Amino acid sequence: MKSPNTSRIPAHGVTFKSVSIAALLIPINCYWVIEMEVIRYSGHPVTISLFFNVIFSLFVVIGANELFKRFLPTLALAQSELVIVYLMLSIASGITGHDMLEILVPMLGHAFRFATAENEWQQLFVPFLPKWLTVSDSQLLQGYYEGELPLYTGETLLGWATPVLWWTAFITVLIFGMLCINIIVRKQWIEHEKLSYPIIQLPLQMSQSGLTSGSLVAPQQHRFFRNKLMWLGFGIAGALALWNGVNFLYPILPELRTRVRSFQVFTESPWNAMGGIPFSLYPFAIGLGFFIPLDLSFSCWFFFWYWRFMRVVGAAIGMRSLPRFPYMNEQASGGYLALCVLAIWASRRHLLQIGRTVIGLHTDSVRDDSDGPMSYRAAVLCLIGVMAFLVLFCYYGGAEIWVMFIFFVIYYMISIAVTRMRAELGTPVHDLHYSGPDEILTRTVGTRRLGRDNLVMFSMFWFINRAYRSHPMPHQLEGFKIMERANMTMYRIIFALTLAAVLGSLAGFWALIDRGYRLGMEVRAYWPSLSAFGIEPYRRLSGWLQAPEETLIAESGFMGLGFLLTTVLMLFRMRFVWWPFHPAGFAISTSWGMNVTWSCLFMSWLIKMLILQYGGVVRHRKIAPFFLGLILGEFTVGSLWTIIGIIAGIPTYGFWV
Repeated sequence: MKSPNTSRIPAHGVTFKSVSIAALLIPINCYWVIEMEVIRYSGHPVTISLFFNVIFSLFVVIGANELFKRFLPTLALAQSELVIVYLMLSIASGITGHDMLEILVPMLGHAFRFATAENEWQQLFVPFLPKWLTVSDSQLLQGYYEGELPLYTGETLLGWATPVLWWTAFITVLIFGMLCINIIVRKQWIEHEKLSYPIIQLPLQMSQSGLTSGSLVAPQQHRFFRNKLMWLGFGIAGALALWNGVNFLYPILPELRTRVRSFQVFTESPWNAMGGIPFSLYPFAIGLGFFIPLDLSFSCWFFFWYWRFMRVVGAAIGMRSLPRFPYMNEQASGGYLALCVLAIWASRRHLLQIGRTVIGLHTDSVRDDSDGPMSYRAAVLCLIGVMAFLVLFCYYGGAEIWVMFIFFVIYYMISIAVTRMRAELGTPVHDLHYSGPDEILTRTVGTRRLGRDNLVMFSMFWFINRAYRSHPMPHQLEGFKIMERANMTMYRIIFALTLAAVLGSLAGFWALIDRGYRLGMEVRAYWPSLSAFGIEPYRRLSGWLQAPEETLIAESGFMGLGFLLTTVLMLFRMRFVWWPFHPAGFAISTSWGMNVTWSCLFMSWLIKMLILQYGGVVRHRKIAPFFLGLILGEFTVGSLWTIIGIIAGIPTYGFWV
């Protein structure tokens, strides 16, 4: 039975309280992420599927909420409001993080600052960079790169305003397009196919355990923070992070290492082609892996070794004509595209029915969309508007319309593949380095045919295509699933998620530019802002323009091979119940993140398999809180170490990577 106060709380959760708290925490989280990932290059919270800075913030909000519940109950948050805070922080952190603004801001002025006679950038492409999307003023760049100059003057702020506002508009529209796609597939992937969404387990359990709930959650579900197994997992993971943090400060203590280290197992040819074998035992990764379906966790570590053996095969038979064999990035590109096509094919009836609804041919088989954030027709029309804006944005940047249309179609295809993998399988990593639409088009079409202007625009989008670790789209769909599980309505959710995109963009720009003007990116934060993020797109562009190429046959062929193998794996999985390999495991096992966590997924796979074999599903459900505790414990203590380091101005332990 709900209390009188609870009955007055809107079930959608988008209230003045929740939005205000999120708006307050977004700049704090963005500043925190920049300090960790750029200034200290430690922690890297947004390189994994579940952002630990957001989980820690939610944990703190829930703790404060308990005090409000006890002493000021009218100010306490309901579960629905906690969910909104979590979702807005996730979207904003993803925008700020490692694979979006942290790359974009160092790019804005890098070409102008570091163009020299030797690199010939001034002749090759600097005059053709869109002035409204870059920063060329030497005074502004001096403040950012050398530091100790005032940022908060009218002249300086106006100098940065044009590119910041244009890129904020671009990012907001791009993410709104993702939201439209998620609205279109929401019912199919949540209500019809009933995908598992493993990543949401921890935030869902945490928000349900708040003492005030605006949803119809049974009282027996409010036991997460009272579960002894959860606190046991929390204690083990937290104690390891605490001990290793003390070891970082006082190396005289022995280290109980959980972070990755590499072992050179083989030294003789051809086996040494495997390279170093990474090994790690991150408690949070083991915890996340426990909620992944067995076939995927098995496939992740199996295909990790598969790629290593492919390197050995290439070295053994001496593939001099294919020096980059087995072309892992190219096969991964094809694999992701195949996952998108397969997901669309599986949803084809739903999508066809939506198409008929959009053009006015209503059918009874289409579920009522009145309970969604917007109607299907509105979502489709908005998506068309988004594509028009993105293409025109690029057209005014100098690119060709047809090229950029294909570019964004491929980008959204990869986004759909990432979102589907997260929804169905809960993969803890999905970076897909150097395999986005820019690389796909230059391999298949050729840099010579694409021409300078298109290649310049490709380079401007390096910040959304370098990798896909902090991608916002999966968080949107996972938010819809949490809302469904919490019996929330979708009312105003579009406003909340769009506001999070705007605030996250502006806060991320502020945090990065402010830290530059205070510290100097050349002085205190050289890596990765200059030696990686800033230089990479322009060094690549210089290579494209100096040595234009036709279609790359080998690279295109291996991309097609990746598409074919992923499709075959899916067909076998659909046909044979006993088939142990999941196509997503093939696609994501090439990644940096899987390289780091394969051993953790092996451990969680082994533990889960033994529990299910000898204890059954009932024992599996009973022990699940222990693994959620592993995640929360390492996230909490690890977050505290980073906060201590920032406040004290000292290096501290980073539990991840």
